[in-house]
Amino acid sequence: MITFKVDELLPCLKEVATGDIFNTEVVQLKRKSVLSKYNSKSGWYVNWAKFDASVEIYALVLKGTFNVQGLIAVQNNDDCQSLEMKWACVSPENNIWKYGKKKFAGVGGHLFAIAADLSIKKGYDGFLTGEAADEELFNYYIEEFGAAPLPPINNPFRIMFSDKATERIRREYTYEWTDDVL
Repeated sequence: MITFKVDELLPCLKEVATGDIFNTEVVQLKRKSVLSKYNSKSGWYVNWAKFDASVEIYALVLKGTFNVQGLIAVQNNDDCQSLEMKWACVSPENNIWKYGKKKFAGVGGHLFAIAADLSIKKGYDGFLTGEAADEELFNYYIEEFGAAPLPPINNPFRIMFSDKATERIRREYTYEWTDDVL
């Protein structure tokens, strides 16, 4: 489920209050003890520890910290020859839609770029599938990023991003992949 709009295309994160720029890293999360901290009660929509082993979860963090700014869960989708974004959400402190505040701009775009990079690494050429949280987001991604609607199996807001649709995002964002797995 994609729960945000891409607010700005930025290579790094920008602190909204100051305009300061922060570099980022990507950390894979596997430990249930770590993932259990991210749940609906703490403002993360779902219990991230409940995903099965076939789903990979990655955190976008401020470089050199474990200050999580967004999470994305992905899974191979062999039927569509793409990587499926199972869940993608910004942290509660960046969720202006749900909590009326945003500390950093650029988090959502980073999450898409991470998924697109993983799609390439897994042999899917940058193709992504996912489900928008609502009709407004569904239409936004079609209009702004060239996503294509998919047949509405279990969700009327299923979409696919082609390699061309994700190329713009992949080119814009910079972050480092860490070898850390928490």
